[in-house]
Amino acid sequence: MTKDDIITLPHPSLHTRSERVHVITDETRQLIADMRSATLDWENSRPHEIAVALAAVQIDRLERVVIVRGDFDNKEDRTFVVLINPEVIKAEGDVIADHEGCLSVTDIYGIVPRHNKVRIKALDEDGNEVRVKAEGFLARVLQHEIDHTNGICFVDHIKDQPDAFFLLNAKGDLEPLAYDKVLASDIFRD
Repeated sequence: MTKDDIITLPHPSLHTRSERVHVITDETRQLIADMRSATLDWENSRPHEIAVALAAVQIDRLERVVIVRGDFDNKEDRTFVVLINPEVIKAEGDVIADHEGCLSVTDIYGIVPRHNKVRIKALDEDGNEVRVKAEGFLARVLQHEIDHTNGICFVDHIKDQPDAFFLLNAKGDLEPLAYDKVLASDIFRD
């Protein structure tokens, strides 16, 4: 798969709850491979960004599968951790507002409030239960991706906050985005 297989808002699947994976099959493993290839192809097309994660719904597969970058700081490390049926079992710590982007929200970024600590339960790609304690950026990424599996996009958290939106310019810097342009982009559900 390629970056062109990543769906973007206002595609209706992005606001649809994904189904649990009951049995990990060869088809599930192929889905994970497709997610990796689409994510890395997207990254290859974006000089100022790193693709940190993807949920299966973002390639229009309504299954609760998420991949998360193994190393956010090293663009050369192209490994991903697989989380199947991930769920937040506890959100704690402070709620911090920080910038987020999304492969399914073309060129628009936002300042989104999230808990800075979470505990996650999921299965790995071999069907083993994994539990993750995450803080900071990883906690933010996990909440963002689990939202996707529940039919929620980051813009849904901030749709009533006109000053929360930004655009990435050609130099790789975020600059404020006028709210009328956000509304014209058709990223909000009806």
